[in-house]
Amino acid sequence: MKNTLNIGGELMDLSEPIVMGIINITPDSFFSGSRVNTNHEILKQAEKMLAEGTDFLDLGAYSSRPGAQDISEAEEEARLLPAVTLISKEFKQAFISIDTFRAGVAEKAIHAGAHIVNDISGGNLDPKMFETVGKLKVPYILMHMKGTPQNMQSQTHYEDMMEEMMYYFSTKIQQLKAYGVHDIMIDPGFGFAKDISQNFSLLKHMATFEILGFPVLAGLSRKSMIWKTLNTMADEALNGTTVLNTIALQNGAAILRVHDVKAAKESISLYQTYLKAQ
Repeated sequence: MKNTLNIGGELMDLSEPIVMGIINITPDSFFSGSRVNTNHEILKQAEKMLAEGTDFLDLGAYSSRPGAQDISEAEEEARLLPAVTLISKEFKQAFISIDTFRAGVAEKAIHAGAHIVNDISGGNLDPKMFETVGKLKVPYILMHMKGTPQNMQSQTHYEDMMEEMMYYFSTKIQQLKAYGVHDIMIDPGFGFAKDISQNFSLLKHMATFEILGFPVLAGLSRKSMIWKTLNTMADEALNGTTVLNTIALQNGAAILRVHDVKAAKESISLYQTYLKAQ
């Protein structure tokens, strides 16, 4: 298993799980508590997450919640690039991930100070993405999704979900390597073209992806599989998130992508202490 990431010439150690803090520069992300729009809000959120120990920040300006409005590349850039510049200047040591499926946006964001590309589409929504990431020589988060955020909820049929996903990831990894991309993270894509029962099945079998040889990211934070199961809402789903993140850690998650950094860091600390107990 690859236990390091080369981020901007620095090696990040993944021998113990790490945390990715979500910052949404959008008006319509599914969890309202994660939305920031002004420079003050962006810096305040980044400062809070860094103080709580996040290992990197994940900035997104295109909402990928089910049925989200499609926005132009120009609008995505107008939201995202100033935020990248702002955070990279104010917090020079912070690692920044860019949540985009557009190669052009990714390239401009990396040049503005970001370090990692997080692509929900696995290169399917922009054929130039893999080549661009290879040229930029940055780590890449490879997620599984079928369709687009606008229609993915109608694409939940699988003959064998885990088999299809393993084929998807192994094929994509070979394509990425051909472009010189070797720092890869695997994201199973909870909630993306998967219904609630499929999401729980995916969580149960998540350790399967370890055979791919790359760190696995769990993006479970406040998702509908939690709050619909508990009959609550996203803003009441922190406890459920912590429970599922702990299960994800037991099943091999190396990265937790979360809205609530402090809770995730505490989960990891307790889990690591448990593992070390005699």
